[in-house]
Amino acid sequence: MTNVPEIRFKGFTDAWEQRTLGDVCGNFRSGNSITADNIYEVGEYPVYGGNGLRGYTDSYTHEGDFVLIGRQGALCGNINIAKGKVYISEHAVVVSENELSDIGYLVQLLTKLQLNRFSESSAQPGLSVDKLKKIDSSSPTKEEQARIGVFFRTLDNTIAIYKRKLYGLRELKKAYLQQMFPQEGEVVPRLRFEGFTEPWELRGADEVFCTVSDKGHSRLPVLSASQEHGMILRNEIGIDIKLDSTNATTYKRVLPGQFVIHLRSFQGGLAYSNIEGITSPAYTILDFIEKDKQVPDFWIDVLRSVKFIKMLESVTYGIRDGRSISFNDFSILKLPYPSHNEQEAIGKFFRSLDGNIGEVQSKIDAFAKLKSAYLQKMFV
Repeated sequence: MTNVPEIRFKGFTDAWEQRTLGDVCGNFRSGNSITADNIYEVGEYPVYGGNGLRGYTDSYTHEGDFVLIGRQGALCGNINIAKGKVYISEHAVVVSENELSDIGYLVQLLTKLQLNRFSESSAQPGLSVDKLKKIDSSSPTKEEQARIGVFFRTLDNTIAIYKRKLYGLRELKKAYLQQMFPQEGEVVPRLRFEGFTEPWELRGADEVFCTVSDKGHSRLPVLSASQEHGMILRNEIGIDIKLDSTNATTYKRVLPGQFVIHLRSFQGGLAYSNIEGITSPAYTILDFIEKDKQVPDFWIDVLRSVKFIKMLESVTYGIRDGRSISFNDFSILKLPYPSHNEQEAIGKFFRSLDGNIGEVQSKIDAFAKLKSAYLQKMFV
Protein backbone atom coordinates (compact mmCIF):
# COMPACT_ATOMS: atom_id res chain seq x y z
CA MET A 1 0.00 0.00 0.00
CA THR A 2 1.35 3.43 -0.90
CA ASN A 3 1.19 6.72 1.01
CA VAL A 4 1.34 5.15 4.46
CA PRO A 5 3.87 5.83 7.25
CA GLU A 6 6.43 3.28 8.35
CA ILE A 7 5.07 3.22 11.91
CA ARG A 8 1.41 3.69 12.85
CA PHE A 9 -0.99 2.74 15.62
CA LYS A 10 -2.83 -0.57 15.56
CA GLY A 11 -6.16 -0.51 13.78
CA PHE A 12 -5.27 2.12 11.18
CA THR A 13 -4.67 0.77 7.69
CA ASP A 14 -6.09 3.30 5.22
CA ALA A 15 -3.71 5.23 2.99
CA TRP A 16 -3.13 8.86 3.90
CA GLU A 17 -4.69 11.47 1.61
CA GLN A 18 -2.76 14.15 -0.22
CA ARG A 19 -3.86 17.61 0.90
CA THR A 20 -2.49 21.14 1.05
CA LEU A 21 -1.89 22.98 4.32
CA GLY A 22 -4.73 25.25 3.29
CA ASP A 23 -7.04 22.21 3.33
CA VAL A 24 -6.12 20.99 6.81
CA CYS A 25 -5.43 24.28 8.61
CA GLY A 26 -8.20 26.59 9.71
CA ASN A 27 -7.87 30.34 10.29
CA PHE A 28 -4.50 30.68 8.46
CA ARG A 29 -3.79 34.39 8.64
CA SER A 30 -1.32 36.74 10.26
CA GLY A 31 -2.02 38.17 13.69
CA ASN A 32 -2.70 41.78 14.62
CA SER A 33 -0.34 44.72 14.90
CA ILE A 34 0.75 45.79 18.38
CA THR A 35 3.38 48.32 19.47
CA ALA A 36 6.09 47.64 22.04
CA ASP A 37 4.56 50.33 24.28
CA ASN A 38 1.49 48.15 24.70
CA ILE A 39 3.41 45.04 25.75
CA TYR A 40 4.17 44.72 29.48
CA GLU A 41 6.09 42.37 31.75
CA VAL A 42 2.86 41.50 33.55
CA GLY A 43 -0.71 41.70 32.33
CA GLU A 44 -3.94 39.82 31.80
CA TYR A 45 -3.39 38.39 28.31
CA PRO A 46 -0.17 36.90 26.89
CA VAL A 47 1.20 38.39 23.68
CA TYR A 48 2.70 35.96 21.16
CA GLY A 49 4.93 36.93 18.25
CA GLY A 50 6.80 34.93 15.67
CA ASN A 51 9.28 33.62 18.26
CA GLY A 52 6.87 32.86 21.07
CA LEU A 53 5.82 34.78 24.17
CA ARG A 54 6.70 38.48 24.07
CA GLY A 55 4.95 39.73 27.21
CA TYR A 56 1.44 40.68 28.24
CA THR A 57 -1.23 43.21 27.34
CA ASP A 58 -4.75 44.34 28.27
CA SER A 59 -6.75 42.85 25.38
CA TYR A 60 -6.85 39.67 23.31
CA THR A 61 -7.30 38.85 19.63
CA HIS A 62 -7.84 35.08 19.72
CA GLU A 63 -9.46 32.54 22.01
CA GLY A 64 -8.90 28.80 21.69
CA ASP A 65 -6.02 26.49 20.70
CA PHE A 66 -3.69 27.70 17.96
CA VAL A 67 -0.44 26.83 16.24
CA LEU A 68 1.77 29.83 15.49
CA ILE A 69 4.21 29.95 12.59
CA GLY A 70 7.01 32.51 12.78
CA ARG A 71 6.55 34.75 9.75
CA GLN A 72 9.67 36.93 9.55
CA GLY A 73 13.35 36.96 10.41
CA ALA A 74 16.05 34.35 10.80
CA LEU A 75 13.73 32.11 12.85
CA CYS A 76 10.81 32.27 10.44
CA GLY A 77 9.02 28.94 10.20
CA ASN A 78 9.48 28.06 13.87
CA ILE A 79 6.44 26.62 15.64
CA ASN A 80 4.80 27.72 18.90
CA ILE A 81 1.51 26.94 20.63
CA ALA A 82 -0.98 29.43 22.08
CA LYS A 83 -3.95 28.48 24.25
CA GLY A 84 -6.85 30.40 25.75
CA LYS A 85 -7.36 34.14 25.38
CA VAL A 86 -4.22 35.55 23.75
CA TYR A 87 -3.01 38.46 21.67
CA ILE A 88 -1.17 37.26 18.54
CA SER A 89 0.96 39.80 16.71
CA GLU A 90 1.41 40.30 12.99
CA HIS A 91 4.78 38.53 13.14
CA ALA A 92 3.06 35.15 13.50
CA VAL A 93 0.81 33.20 11.17
CA VAL A 94 -2.11 31.73 13.13
CA VAL A 95 -3.58 28.34 12.24
CA SER A 96 -6.17 26.17 13.96
CA GLU A 97 -7.72 22.78 13.43
CA ASN A 98 -10.75 22.29 11.20
CA GLU A 99 -13.09 19.45 10.22
CA LEU A 100 -10.17 17.62 8.58
CA SER A 101 -7.52 18.04 11.27
CA ASP A 102 -6.55 17.72 14.92
CA ILE A 103 -4.61 20.54 16.59
CA GLY A 104 -2.05 18.21 18.20
CA TYR A 105 -1.34 16.62 14.85
CA LEU A 106 -0.94 20.01 13.16
CA VAL A 107 1.73 21.02 15.67
CA GLN A 108 3.86 18.02 14.68
CA LEU A 109 3.10 18.20 10.96
CA LEU A 110 4.18 21.84 10.76
CA THR A 111 7.27 21.06 12.82
CA LYS A 112 8.26 18.20 10.52
CA LEU A 113 7.78 20.29 7.37
CA GLN A 114 10.57 22.72 8.43
CA LEU A 115 8.74 25.67 6.96
CA ASN A 116 11.79 27.95 6.99
CA ARG A 117 12.75 26.13 3.78
CA PHE A 118 10.03 28.12 2.06
CA SER A 119 11.25 31.59 3.07
CA GLU A 120 11.39 34.00 0.16
CA SER A 121 14.41 36.18 0.95
CA SER A 122 17.91 35.56 2.25
CA ALA A 123 18.48 39.15 3.44
CA GLN A 124 15.25 39.31 5.49
CA PRO A 125 13.67 35.85 5.45
CA GLY A 126 9.88 35.79 5.38
CA LEU A 127 6.99 33.43 4.73
CA SER A 128 3.99 34.19 2.54
CA VAL A 129 0.63 32.98 3.83
CA ASP A 130 -0.53 32.25 0.30
CA LYS A 131 2.58 30.17 -0.36
CA LEU A 132 2.21 28.27 2.92
CA LYS A 133 -1.38 27.35 2.09
CA LYS A 134 -0.26 25.64 -1.13
CA ILE A 135 2.33 23.35 0.50
CA ASP A 136 1.41 19.70 -0.06
CA SER A 137 1.29 17.15 2.74
CA SER A 138 -0.32 13.80 3.44
CA SER A 139 -2.82 13.39 6.28
CA PRO A 140 -4.72 10.45 7.82
CA THR A 141 -8.19 10.46 9.30
CA LYS A 142 -8.89 12.85 12.13
CA GLU A 143 -9.05 9.91 14.55
CA GLU A 144 -5.55 8.76 13.62
CA GLN A 145 -4.32 12.35 13.78
CA ALA A 146 -5.61 12.59 17.36
CA ARG A 147 -3.66 9.46 18.37
CA ILE A 148 -0.52 10.86 16.78
CA GLY A 149 -1.04 14.20 18.51
CA VAL A 150 -1.40 12.60 21.95
CA PHE A 151 1.72 10.48 21.40
CA PHE A 152 3.90 13.45 20.49
CA ARG A 153 2.37 15.65 23.19
CA THR A 154 3.56 13.07 25.74
CA LEU A 155 7.06 13.24 24.27
CA ASP A 156 7.00 17.04 24.23
CA ASN A 157 5.82 17.16 27.84
CA THR A 158 8.67 14.88 28.89
CA ILE A 159 11.18 17.09 27.10
CA ALA A 160 9.61 20.18 28.72
CA ILE A 161 9.96 18.63 32.20
CA TYR A 162 13.66 18.02 31.65
CA LYS A 163 14.12 21.51 30.22
CA ARG A 164 12.58 23.02 33.34
CA LYS A 165 14.86 20.87 35.48
CA LEU A 166 17.86 21.99 33.42
CA TYR A 167 16.87 25.63 33.84
CA GLY A 168 16.53 25.13 37.60
CA LEU A 169 19.97 23.52 37.88
CA ARG A 170 21.60 26.29 35.88
CA GLU A 171 19.93 28.94 38.03
CA LEU A 172 21.06 27.05 41.14
CA LYS A 173 24.62 27.09 39.86
CA LYS A 174 24.44 30.84 39.22
CA ALA A 175 23.26 31.37 42.78
CA TYR A 176 26.06 29.24 44.23
CA LEU A 177 28.64 31.07 42.11
CA GLN A 178 27.41 34.35 43.57
CA GLN A 179 27.57 33.07 47.14
CA MET A 180 30.72 30.93 47.05
CA PHE A 181 33.01 33.62 45.64
CA PRO A 182 33.73 36.93 47.44
CA GLN A 183 31.67 39.92 46.37
CA GLU A 184 33.20 43.21 45.29
CA GLY A 185 35.22 44.68 48.15
CA GLU A 186 35.01 41.50 50.26
CA VAL A 187 37.70 38.93 51.08
CA VAL A 188 35.55 35.97 52.14
CA PRO A 189 32.61 34.35 50.34
CA ARG A 190 29.19 34.43 51.99
CA LEU A 191 28.82 30.66 51.71
CA ARG A 192 31.74 28.33 52.54
CA PHE A 193 32.37 24.69 53.30
CA GLU A 194 32.87 23.81 56.92
CA GLY A 195 36.41 24.24 58.21
CA PHE A 196 37.46 27.14 55.97
CA THR A 197 37.76 30.51 57.72
CA GLU A 198 40.84 32.22 56.27
CA PRO A 199 40.27 35.29 54.07
CA TRP A 200 40.95 34.89 50.37
CA GLU A 201 43.85 36.67 48.71
CA LEU A 202 43.75 38.74 45.54
CA ARG A 203 46.56 37.84 43.18
CA GLY A 204 47.51 39.24 39.81
CA ALA A 205 46.68 37.00 36.88
CA ASP A 206 50.39 36.84 36.05
CA GLU A 207 51.06 35.32 39.49
CA VAL A 208 48.83 32.38 38.62
CA PHE A 209 49.08 32.05 34.83
CA CYS A 210 51.68 32.25 32.12
CA THR A 211 51.04 32.31 28.40
CA VAL A 212 52.46 29.76 25.97
CA SER A 213 52.74 29.86 22.19
CA ASP A 214 54.00 26.56 20.84
CA LYS A 215 53.72 26.51 17.03
CA GLY A 216 54.73 24.21 14.22
CA HIS A 217 52.55 21.17 15.01
CA SER A 218 50.53 20.99 11.80
CA ARG A 219 49.86 17.25 12.08
CA LEU A 220 47.74 17.64 15.21
CA PRO A 221 43.93 17.90 14.94
CA VAL A 222 42.36 21.35 14.71
CA LEU A 223 40.38 22.35 17.80
CA SER A 224 37.62 24.86 18.42
CA ALA A 225 37.11 26.68 21.73
CA SER A 226 33.74 26.13 23.37
CA GLN A 227 32.84 27.55 26.76
CA GLU A 228 30.29 24.78 27.33
CA HIS A 229 32.28 21.82 26.03
CA GLY A 230 35.90 22.94 26.32
CA MET A 231 38.23 22.31 23.40
CA ILE A 232 36.55 20.10 20.82
CA LEU A 233 37.52 18.74 17.43
CA ARG A 234 36.31 20.98 14.62
CA ASN A 235 34.94 18.06 12.62
CA GLU A 236 32.76 17.09 15.60
CA ILE A 237 30.80 20.33 15.21
CA GLY A 238 30.46 20.08 11.45
CA ILE A 239 33.40 22.29 10.49
CA ASP A 240 35.88 20.62 8.18
CA ILE A 241 39.15 22.52 8.48
CA LYS A 242 41.82 21.90 5.87
CA LEU A 243 44.97 23.91 6.45
CA ASP A 244 47.75 24.46 4.01
CA SER A 245 51.24 24.16 5.42
CA THR A 246 51.66 27.94 5.67
CA ASN A 247 48.61 28.45 7.86
CA ALA A 248 49.23 25.37 9.96
CA THR A 249 52.60 26.64 11.14
CA THR A 250 50.93 29.66 12.77
CA TYR A 251 48.45 27.61 14.79
CA LYS A 252 49.19 27.11 18.49
CA ARG A 253 49.42 23.76 20.22
CA VAL A 254 47.00 23.20 23.11
CA LEU A 255 47.77 20.58 25.75
CA PRO A 256 45.44 18.93 28.27
CA GLY A 257 45.17 21.10 31.36
CA GLN A 258 45.53 24.43 29.54
CA PHE A 259 43.01 27.24 29.11
CA VAL A 260 42.17 28.92 25.81
CA ILE A 261 40.78 32.44 25.62
CA HIS A 262 40.25 35.04 22.90
CA LEU A 263 41.49 38.32 24.33
CA ARG A 264 40.48 40.58 21.46
CA SER A 265 36.93 39.63 20.49
CA PHE A 266 36.11 38.31 23.95
CA GLN A 267 32.44 37.37 24.31
CA GLY A 268 32.51 35.74 27.72
CA GLY A 269 34.02 32.62 29.23
CA LEU A 270 36.85 30.43 28.10
CA ALA A 271 37.62 26.85 27.17
CA TYR A 272 39.49 24.31 29.29
CA SER A 273 41.18 21.60 27.27
CA ASN A 274 41.22 17.87 27.98
CA ILE A 275 42.76 16.99 24.63
CA GLU A 276 45.80 17.89 22.54
CA GLY A 277 45.53 19.74 19.27
CA ILE A 278 46.14 23.06 17.54
CA THR A 279 43.97 26.16 17.50
CA SER A 280 43.80 29.57 15.86
CA PRO A 281 46.68 31.98 16.53
CA ALA A 282 44.03 34.52 17.57
CA TYR A 283 43.63 32.64 20.85
CA THR A 284 45.79 33.07 23.94
CA ILE A 285 46.86 29.84 25.64
CA LEU A 286 47.09 30.05 29.44
CA ASP A 287 48.90 27.60 31.69
CA PHE A 288 49.57 27.53 35.41
CA ILE A 289 52.93 28.81 36.60
CA GLU A 290 52.93 26.20 39.38
CA LYS A 291 50.62 23.36 38.44
CA ASP A 292 50.93 21.57 41.78
CA LYS A 293 49.57 24.59 43.65
CA GLN A 294 46.43 25.09 41.54
CA VAL A 295 43.19 23.15 41.08
CA PRO A 296 41.93 23.43 37.48
CA ASP A 297 38.32 22.68 38.48
CA PHE A 298 38.33 25.77 40.70
CA TRP A 299 39.87 28.06 38.08
CA ILE A 300 37.39 26.92 35.43
CA ASP A 301 34.65 28.64 37.42
CA VAL A 302 36.74 31.69 38.28
CA LEU A 303 37.49 32.37 34.63
CA ARG A 304 33.88 31.74 33.57
CA SER A 305 32.37 33.88 36.33
CA VAL A 306 30.37 37.02 35.62
CA LYS A 307 32.82 38.98 37.74
CA PHE A 308 35.81 37.86 35.67
CA ILE A 309 33.96 38.50 32.42
CA LYS A 310 33.28 42.08 33.52
CA MET A 311 36.92 42.55 34.51
CA LEU A 312 38.17 41.26 31.19
CA GLU A 313 35.66 43.34 29.25
CA SER A 314 36.86 46.45 31.09
CA VAL A 315 40.37 45.78 29.81
CA THR A 316 39.16 44.86 26.32
CA TYR A 317 37.07 48.00 25.98
CA GLY A 318 40.10 50.09 26.90
CA ILE A 319 41.85 49.06 23.67
CA ARG A 320 41.02 51.71 21.11
CA ASP A 321 43.30 50.96 18.20
CA GLY A 322 41.83 47.56 17.31
CA ARG A 323 44.84 45.53 18.44
CA SER A 324 44.56 42.44 20.59
CA ILE A 325 45.29 43.07 24.24
CA SER A 326 48.51 41.48 25.33
CA PHE A 327 49.09 39.10 28.18
CA ASN A 328 50.54 42.09 30.04
CA ASP A 329 47.15 43.79 29.73
CA PHE A 330 45.44 40.64 30.98
CA SER A 331 47.90 40.21 33.85
CA ILE A 332 46.78 43.38 35.68
CA LEU A 333 43.51 41.69 36.60
CA LYS A 334 43.21 40.65 40.25
CA LEU A 335 41.87 37.14 40.79
CA PRO A 336 40.36 35.58 43.94
CA TYR A 337 42.77 33.12 45.52
CA PRO A 338 41.81 30.72 48.36
CA SER A 339 43.93 27.91 49.78
CA HIS A 340 44.61 24.78 47.74
CA ASN A 341 42.24 22.72 49.93
CA GLU A 342 39.40 25.20 49.51
CA GLN A 343 40.05 25.29 45.76
CA GLU A 344 39.63 21.51 45.73
CA ALA A 345 36.38 21.61 47.71
CA ILE A 346 34.85 24.30 45.51
CA GLY A 347 36.03 22.70 42.27
CA LYS A 348 34.69 19.28 43.26
CA PHE A 349 31.32 20.78 44.20
CA PHE A 350 30.85 22.60 40.90
CA ARG A 351 32.04 19.69 38.76
CA SER A 352 29.48 17.48 40.51
CA LEU A 353 26.80 20.09 39.78
CA ASP A 354 27.99 20.27 36.17
CA GLY A 355 27.67 16.50 36.00
CA ASN A 356 24.01 16.73 37.03
CA ILE A 357 23.45 19.46 34.45
CA GLY A 358 25.13 17.32 31.79
CA GLU A 359 22.97 14.30 32.63
CA VAL A 360 19.77 16.30 32.23
CA GLN A 361 21.01 17.84 28.98
CA SER A 362 21.83 14.35 27.69
CA LYS A 363 18.26 13.22 28.43
CA ILE A 364 16.88 16.23 26.58
CA ASP A 365 19.10 15.45 23.60
CA ALA A 366 18.10 11.79 23.67
CA PHE A 367 14.37 12.53 23.74
CA ALA A 368 14.77 15.17 21.02
CA LYS A 369 16.57 12.61 18.87
CA LEU A 370 13.84 10.05 19.58
CA LYS A 371 11.17 12.56 18.60
CA SER A 372 12.98 13.38 15.38
CA ALA A 373 13.11 9.67 14.48
CA TYR A 374 9.40 9.22 15.18
CA LEU A 375 8.54 12.29 13.10
CA GLN A 376 10.30 10.65 10.18
CA LYS A 377 8.65 7.26 10.61
CA MET A 378 5.13 8.25 11.69
CA PHE A 379 4.50 10.77 8.90
CA VAL A 380 4.36 10.30 5.15
